[in-house]
Amino acid sequence: MSDLVIFQGMGHVFLEVFQALAPLLLFFFFFQIFYLKQSKEFVIRVVKGVVLTFFGLTLFLHGVHIGFLPAGREMGEIMGAYEHRWILIPIGFVLGFVATMAEPAVRVLSSQVQEASTGYIQEKIMIYTLSFGVAVFVALGMAKIIYGIPLYYLVVPGYLLAMVLLKFSNATFTSIAFDAGGVATGPMTVTFIMAMAIGVATVMENRDPVIDGFGLIALVALAPILSVITLGVFLGHREKEEA
Repeated sequence: MSDLVIFQGMGHVFLEVFQALAPLLLFFFFFQIFYLKQSKEFVIRVVKGVVLTFFGLTLFLHGVHIGFLPAGREMGEIMGAYEHRWILIPIGFVLGFVATMAEPAVRVLSSQVQEASTGYIQEKIMIYTLSFGVAVFVALGMAKIIYGIPLYYLVVPGYLLAMVLLKFSNATFTSIAFDAGGVATGPMTVTFIMAMAIGVATVMENRDPVIDGFGLIALVALAPILSVITLGVFLGHREKEEA
């Protein structure tokens, strides 16, 4: 009976993934018929990829609902009850780092950046830069919840700093930085880190889960922008010294 409970609600996820992927597949066939005219083997590979993606997304999103979200919330409630709550800050740093390292979209972006830059920006450097940046801002997010720091005290100066750094950053990194902000807020980070933050805010006195628990993803979106732009400033400065 318990095995059947695990699969409850999977049909709804199945339908949502189908609705998301079906238009993409239709667009592909439209362009294949009228413009691309790729070989039969290529089309078969694309269809196989879509099928694997369909089942992979279905299993992943269903796992998020029955696993990641409840686990993150339970962990947050347990840690929020600690007497020494400052320990949430280093814990948030570690979890932010490993969650970003495991984020599929981050690895795809880093691979694309390395390919587009012909190796100038290495994939590993991008992954570690994004992971470290997100880790720092998740730690700040935990400090925000613990000490009741208003969200705009962190977000507004962060974006102002990003605008200033753009003046000194290598132009190559500008577009990458703002794309990375969206990439880092993927399913791994949103489902686990946000659920944990809400769990922490739920059990703490004088904290509202809506006001204090949410907002962490805004910081996560800002983190890659600042970290990648900073990387651009560093590499640009190094190039000037070598020139």
